[in-house]
Amino acid sequence: MTTIYGIPNCDTVKKARNWLAEHGIAAEFVDFKKAPPAPDLIEAWLGDIDVAVLLNKRGTTWRKLDEAQQAQAATREGAVALMAAQPSLIKRPVLSQNGRFYAGFQAALYESVFKK
Repeated sequence: MTTIYGIPNCDTVKKARNWLAEHGIAAEFVDFKKAPPAPDLIEAWLGDIDVAVLLNKRGTTWRKLDEAQQAQAATREGAVALMAAQPSLIKRPVLSQNGRFYAGFQAALYESVFKK
């Protein structure tokens, strides 16, 4: 089962979903806004994705955090709590395929993940 997590109006999520559709790959879509990821799911993602990659420090959500909130991200536990509370801090999309997790979208990555 293939699952893609993200926000429907995110351009990168749209590109990933389009790539999957163009390649005939059925995927369940989980909208962060309607179903925020639980801390245990984020921990599972961190088994394959480095916290520095998964925690998006380039977006407006990160810039809107105060210094204390940003400092919370210095620990893995703090970063997980921040991402669970504010899913917009998660690099999108997160792809789940065959028990592995990937963050972001690059056509070359998806091609390697879905090699037949």
